[in-house]
Amino acid sequence: MRNVSDLKNKERVIEELLRFTRKVLAEPQICEQAKAIARKHMDAEHANQLIAEELSGKTSVRIPLEHSEADTLFLDLLKDVVRDETALY
Repeated sequence: MRNVSDLKNKERVIEELLRFTRKVLAEPQICEQAKAIARKHMDAEHANQLIAEELSGKTSVRIPLEHSEADTLFLDLLKDVVRDETALY
């Protein structure tokens, strides 16, 4: 039974990430705003929470207080993109 539950959880995470990707494609300014917010908070002690709160407050992206697996994946990816961007210079 664990395999079925794991599979359903992975499907839910994929669906959540797809919904978010659609939102970013429909509102491309979210990408630049998200990177700017990540740059501002990524070295803070509770970076994911700070990024999520500001992103939720300034864009149409809503990340709840309790982050889902998809939320955490997105926030970690966002921080990686900003780090990679900085490493290129």
